[in-house]
Amino acid sequence: MTKTALVTGATSGIGKATAQILAKNNYKIILCGRREDRLIALEKELSALTEVHTLSFDVRDKKAVFESINSLPEAFSKIDILINNAGNAHGLDPIQNGDLDDWDAMIDINVKGLLYVSKAIIPQMIERKSGHIINIGSIAGKEVYPNGNVYCASKHAVDALNQAMRMDLNPYGIRVGAIHPGAVETEFSEVRFKGDTDRAANVYKGFEPLHPEDIADIIHFVVSRPYHVNIADLIVLPTAQAAATILKRD
Repeated sequence: MTKTALVTGATSGIGKATAQILAKNNYKIILCGRREDRLIALEKELSALTEVHTLSFDVRDKKAVFESINSLPEAFSKIDILINNAGNAHGLDPIQNGDLDDWDAMIDINVKGLLYVSKAIIPQMIERKSGHIINIGSIAGKEVYPNGNVYCASKHAVDALNQAMRMDLNPYGIRVGAIHPGAVETEFSEVRFKGDTDRAANVYKGFEPLHPEDIADIIHFVVSRPYHVNIADLIVLPTAQAAATILKRD
């Protein structure tokens, strides 16, 4: 039976790569993101491989989240796999210099957005007593590093919510797990440094970071395990990275 996977933050990076590998492996895909032009382009690409549906909404918008997911046509209404991938980092300032708007964005997207999407989908998984939720965390959810403050706090919250979901949903046979990547070369650093491409490029200089496809491949492995196997918590680093701030650069 073909499974349906919903991927948030599907318009770039890990989310896009995950949608691509799942589509190649015959999963039906629900692409979610804010950038409608990118959703349309990705839908066109993946429709050659599988059935695809797009939902354009911002995970911060509680009303839009529930309306969008409730609008799914019958063919996509049974969601077997939820990939909570949408997330952002804004700024890299010491806490005394932090921007309140940056703080709000990180908490609203990384924590509240994950909760809204999960809340909209979990009831149907409970009803069927099956489902799989993958929460994309970060090494920042396992360690705190200088100037990481609120971003690290938001990803520590993802780590905590992942553990709590696994406990609360255990009676219903729902699998829950998190993948915590280290340095992955995506648009992440451009967003963090607010479009400063030079500063963003420096993050990945002198070593080979992870690529979105590396994490997507692992996500595919995790969701394709036999149902009695739940990969609950996984940290993935590039070989050059030993910890959040320890990198072997050339």
